[in-house]
Amino acid sequence: MNPFDMMKNLGGLQNQLKEAQEKFGALRTTGSSGGNMVNVTVNGKFEMVDIKLDPICVDNRDVPMLQDLILAAHHAAVEAMQEKMKSELGPMLGGMNIPGL
Repeated sequence: MNPFDMMKNLGGLQNQLKEAQEKFGALRTTGSSGGNMVNVTVNGKFEMVDIKLDPICVDNRDVPMLQDLILAAHHAAVEAMQEKMKSELGPMLGGMNIPGL
């Protein structure tokens, strides 16, 4: 892609990115772990907005396992959000690889 063409289209791209940011704020993805014992939902800003725990995994004798399950579910939700963002932004970015997405 010609860098000068990119500069010409920068204003339009900025508007598209602003619209995408607003759209992503409303997106939600859920990741799970432990066979759906732990479910974590994140928004488009990668903030955890919900967590659901199966009562079977709430065992005060095994808190480290629950902590690991929560981390794994959060990681899965963030990965799902990154994939969703890639699919939404892909056509707009014309194949450019943006780190973190």
